[in-house]
Amino acid sequence: MSRILRVAAAQMGPNQRADARSAILARMVALLDQAADRGADLVVFPELAFTTFFPRWLLETGEVDAYFEAAMPNPEVAALFDRARERRVGFYVGYAELAGDRHFNSAITVGPDGTILGKYRKVHLPGSVEPRPGDRFQQLEKRYFDYGDLGFPAFWGPKAWQEPVLGMLVCNDRRWPEAWRCYGLQGVELMLIGYNSAAYDPNGGTTESEGLRTFHSTLAVQANAYMNATWAVSVAKAGNEDGSGLIGGSCIVDPNGVVVAQAETLGDEVLVAEVDLDACRQGKEKMFNFAAHRRPQHYGAIVDQVGAVLPPKPAAAERLSA
Repeated sequence: MSRILRVAAAQMGPNQRADARSAILARMVALLDQAADRGADLVVFPELAFTTFFPRWLLETGEVDAYFEAAMPNPEVAALFDRARERRVGFYVGYAELAGDRHFNSAITVGPDGTILGKYRKVHLPGSVEPRPGDRFQQLEKRYFDYGDLGFPAFWGPKAWQEPVLGMLVCNDRRWPEAWRCYGLQGVELMLIGYNSAAYDPNGGTTESEGLRTFHSTLAVQANAYMNATWAVSVAKAGNEDGSGLIGGSCIVDPNGVVVAQAETLGDEVLVAEVDLDACRQGKEKMFNFAAHRRPQHYGAIVDQVGAVLPPKPAAAERLSA
């Protein structure tokens, strides 16, 4: 008997810096309603869904603090939690989290009864601490956020969702196979991902186009979903946000790495797909049966080493004899 969960990717168009929080919340509630009307059990929103992508600017401390949430939920976002509970729909949402004196790029997954099922804090922070002189837009996540300290904790979804094993990532994390494999080793069946990815190289390069960056975004999810035999829902905030482009490409990917739904716009858009969680078994029991095939004794460099280390060059005598 199949374990079917109906999931929705709630892609959002841009949140401008001048947009009122109430206006952003109203759009999110409307997206959740659209998903619920189409039978979704779980809705996935993007990274930093409640605000603009503020790390693109060099900001004063007081300005930065205004983008962070000291509690979740809180009065400014309660409307989303309330509507989700009314519609008996769960959701994933990314936000800037203030935890004491620490700042994280975080996400939570909320069950259909409003219970927070899991929290994740972004591990792979891109960009830099100091701004690049002369650039109009920056990538200052390393300046404004602490590195995530929760690791990669998988968790169970409720019976109403067929009790899937869930995992969460935020934006750049989706490009790092180590993160996915940590979840794969916990039997993940559904990965939830939100992102805000620039339509240009945010580190100042000129070799990556919007099309190439969108291709890479989709490729990373397809490849890692396949290699860990899991469904994945990867959701963008997209479009022209305060003069800075964000890619779209939100997608739902099956455990074979096949895209079953993908966004066609750079605006607010809802994708819905039926997720058969038992479809994960093919990969988990055969090609990626970790217990049968992994050889961790050979993987030491993955955890012991950070930067690339070239192999030693052969001595001159060895080169001549070759």
